[in-house]
Amino acid sequence: MPRSLPFLPQVRSIPATQPLSWLARGWQDMCRVGWLSLTHGAALALFGLLIAAVARDRFWLLVGALSGFLVVAPVLATSFYVLSRALERGEPADAGTVRRTWLFWQHSHRGARWGNDYWCLVQFGALLALAGTGWVLTSAALITLLAPTPVLQPADFLNHVVLAPDSRLFLLWLGLGSLLAAPIFASSVVAIPLLLDRQATLRQAVLTSWQVVLANPFAMALWAALLLALTLLGSAALLLGLVVVMPVLGHASWHAYRDLVDATGLPLRGPIDPPAAGRPGRQASNGMAL
Repeated sequence: MPRSLPFLPQVRSIPATQPLSWLARGWQDMCRVGWLSLTHGAALALFGLLIAAVARDRFWLLVGALSGFLVVAPVLATSFYVLSRALERGEPADAGTVRRTWLFWQHSHRGARWGNDYWCLVQFGALLALAGTGWVLTSAALITLLAPTPVLQPADFLNHVVLAPDSRLFLLWLGLGSLLAAPIFASSVVAIPLLLDRQATLRQAVLTSWQVVLANPFAMALWAALLLALTLLGSAALLLGLVVVMPVLGHASWHAYRDLVDATGLPLRGPIDPPAAGRPGRQASNGMAL
């Protein structure tokens, strides 16, 4: 017998310009959270700078590291989702909330198997990293085969591919990148916030994300363009702009999920009460403390 599809949350249709409001709300959340949000952004920017410093003269290593960094960004932004959710619920949006989200483990899940729901975020991050690696290998093969001279450093790529008189290779490279990036975006646009917010499986989250894109193609195209443009803008000044850009996009992504998905049919990953003196905190029944 064919396997039945899992229950999927209801997906909402939104105006094509709705992503602009997500950015506005993301900015507001960043301002409300303050130093903690900016500290997370600074940590991500510093990580990007370390990657660039280590691999600056090794072009394909640099491309691979930065591509992986950008592809796995939805997972890295989970703290921003936690903080925006806390603001939405009227709970403290502080370091304690973030810490309780990730560090409170139930005893019964300390030996959880890889397929357990507890590991869904880790599994998705691994899949995204694998996809990023596939893009780097494909890109390297394309440039190696078709570039007029060997591309070993960033300056080689700029001179012989981006600024080459014949722009066909650069256009082909961009087109291939867009083709490979589209399914990654479609699989992840709301998947991570959904996994964080509700007791959903990885399959449910990815299929819901695809439904969102199919139901709102123009709004999602604008959102993808905004994500790319602002990330590139934030990266332009030695990645320092990411200190602000990453928090805004992270908080905005939470609002994107809330506007696009009605997940009330799935159980919450329940919040944890802070532990009182001599009493352990209440933990989520599925093993993830929220």
